[in-house]
Order: sequence, then structure tokens, then C-alpha cells
Amino acid sequence: MRTTLLCSSLAVVALVCGAQCPSTPAGAYRELDADTYKDKMMAAWVGQMAGVGWGGPTEFQFNGRIIPEANYPKWTPDMINQYGQDDLYVEMTFIRSLEEHGWSVSARQAGIDFANSKYELWHANKFGRRNLRQGIAPPDSGHPQFNGHADDIDYQIEADFSGILAPGMPATALELGERFGRLMNYGDGLYGGQFVGALYSEAFFETSPRKLVEAGLRAIPADSQYHECISDVLRWHDEFPEDWETAWQRLNEKYHLNPDYRKASCGKEEGFNIDAKLNGAYIVMGLLYGNGDPDKTIEISTRCGQDSDCNPSSAAGVLFTTLGYNALPEKFTSALKRDIKFSHTAYTFNDLIAVCETLAREAIVHAGGRITKDASGGELFCIPMVAPAPGKAEQCWAPGPVANSRFTDDEKARITEQDTP
Repeated sequence: MRTTLLCSSLAVVALVCGAQCPSTPAGAYRELDADTYKDKMMAAWVGQMAGVGWGGPTEFQFNGRIIPEANYPKWTPDMINQYGQDDLYVEMTFIRSLEEHGWSVSARQAGIDFANSKYELWHANKFGRRNLRQGIAPPDSGHPQFNGHADDIDYQIEADFSGILAPGMPATALELGERFGRLMNYGDGLYGGQFVGALYSEAFFETSPRKLVEAGLRAIPADSQYHECISDVLRWHDEFPEDWETAWQRLNEKYHLNPDYRKASCGKEEGFNIDAKLNGAYIVMGLLYGNGDPDKTIEISTRCGQDSDCNPSSAAGVLFTTLGYNALPEKFTSALKRDIKFSHTAYTFNDLIAVCETLAREAIVHAGGRITKDASGGELFCIPMVAPAPGKAEQCWAPGPVANSRFTDDEKARITEQDTP
């Protein structure tokens, strides 16, 4: 019923909108035809699958050191079929919440849906879900007082969906982070996801890696360590434009070895670093030094080490969005199986594409945009241009007060999954 009503409302919007996006003050709308959206959205998912598949064998095998070329895996086309990857199916839980409950689904409902997921989790996801199952509602489920992993990479891994569903709408991607990212993260852990969401959102319109990164920075607080880290990578790229390994050394010295930038970082004793900002910087390293080349982007992001499947997954997802599915090298699409369900989801690849199309239309209308027809009769998205407005930085080592948010008895009764003792 909800989908039927949505389609009906979109039909009305199309009639009102007329033959093109309405005459408004300059810059009020961006135009994107529906076929181009689908082409780029499909590429975004293929990019994630390619990056996580190619980098998967190296994950956390090289911590605080560059992966040697000899240890970098060789690509084979069947690596694309990553239907059992948590880097993909966790974010589909959030897509399912939007599909079932509508674009305005509350953080509390999203928390209930996440609490009822059955897959294994780690770090911020694991403890955020445990909090939810124990009745601690968002945003407290991701607050450092209850979640000692709140600065970890988790929402950053999963935030791809937020930009994919919000083409040209970084403010919407940011707001999705407030609802879904705070289930498990806080501070830089949250900002990493909002940054990635903004990258994808802008990638539907921009191809310059630097401009994409700058757009991502506009979505997060300028006084956060995450913003500082990514800004440093931009500066080092300017200083060493042809030498990513020297830039990597600078990054490693400041953000991996310096305790001032690991105040809430997990893995210090074990020797690895799953901190959102360091791994987010490796996404950016791939984009900047890859310079639009798919193979090079994935290789550099992977060879930076640490979480070396998640980072190339996001880097490739963003880059592939700029390229579009029809422009991708055949080696990334020739073996793609579209009829296999992603683990723990209701979605095959084709199902996922269909639901993303529906939700993107809903997102545009929800944000004040319109769906119309272009001169050739094709669908045209009139996307409102709304700048993201990040607030003052929160940091996990000096957090603000908790919200004292708890699920009601009725809400707790809807959480059917519990952690085993």
C-alpha cells in the first residue's frame, strides 16, 4: 500500500512539474535523468562488490605497513559475486527499514530492525546492537558511555546506501547518518559515514576526486579530527602528487602512531587500527592517487592496509558511481550473477536495484524535489540543492551527555532477537 501511494503521488508531481525542472532562483535544482541515475546507482553497488572482493584476502593482514605488490591479489571476474559480505548486507538492513516503514522511518524503528538482525557483528556494530537488544534506544546505543567502539569504522562501512539513495542531496545523506549511524557510532565514527554518504551523493554529478572529497568535508564538522585527517591527505597529495607511499608515511605517523589521534581508537594493544578516520583516509588515498582509474584506485586503497577490503569497497563504489555501469571495464561485470540473494536479505542484485530506484524517487520528493519528463519523454529528477549543515564536533574521548533514551515495553516486545550469555 505504501508503495502504491508513493507511485500515485509521484505521478501527480510529474504532472505538476511539467516538461522540465521549474524556473527557480539559480542553482535551486539539479537535473538528473532517471536512466543516468540507475546506471550510476548500479555501478555504485558493483564498485562496492569489486573493492571488497579484490581486497578481501588482505583484510587486517598488513597493519601499519603498506601491502607489498607481491602480496596484492590478482583479480578474477568471479570475485565480483560478493553475496556473503557483511560490508554489503548490513547496510541492506537499513534499506529494508526504509522500504518497509517509509522514508521518515524513525531511529527507534531502525534500531528495532537492526536489533532483530541475525548476522554476526563486530566492534561498534556488535555493541550497538547489544545495547539495542538490552533496551538502550538510539542515540544512546552508539554513545561512548555505552559503546566503547563508537569511534570504529562500522557506520563508515555501511553508509554507502545513504548517498546512493540521495543523489545530489548530501544534506539527506547526512540526516540518514543521524538516524542510522547513531545506532552504533558517535563522533568521528559517525562523521566517517556521513563523509562517505556525501561522497556518493556528489558522485552522481561530479567526477573530480578532489572535488568529491571537498564535498564530503562540507558534510562534517570542521573542528573534528576526522575533518583534520582528510584535510591532511588533501594537503599531502598536493605536496606529493605522484608519490602515494610518502603521503601514506605521513598519514601513518600522525594518525596511527601518534596517541593524540588514537584517544578512542580500538586495536592499540593488538597492533591494528580500525579507527574511522585512518581508514577513511585510505578511501581518500585511493580516490586521489587513483585519479579516476578503477584498478589503480582499488589497488592503492587496498595496499594502504588495515581494513583493506572495506576501504577499497567504498573507494570503488564512489569512483564507479562517477563512471556509470555502462562505462565499467568488462572484467567487473562479465561474471556478475544477478539472481543470487545477498546473505540475510530479501534482495538479489536485481531486487536491490529496483528498491533503490523506488527509494531514490521517494527521497527526492521528500526533500522537496520533483519527478518530471525531459524533452525526449524520459523521466527527469529535479533535485533540490540543499547544503549540508553539520553541527559542532562531538568526540568520543570527551562526549556530550547521554539522552537517557530507552525503549518502551511495547518496543522491547518487538525485539525478538537476544544475545546469548
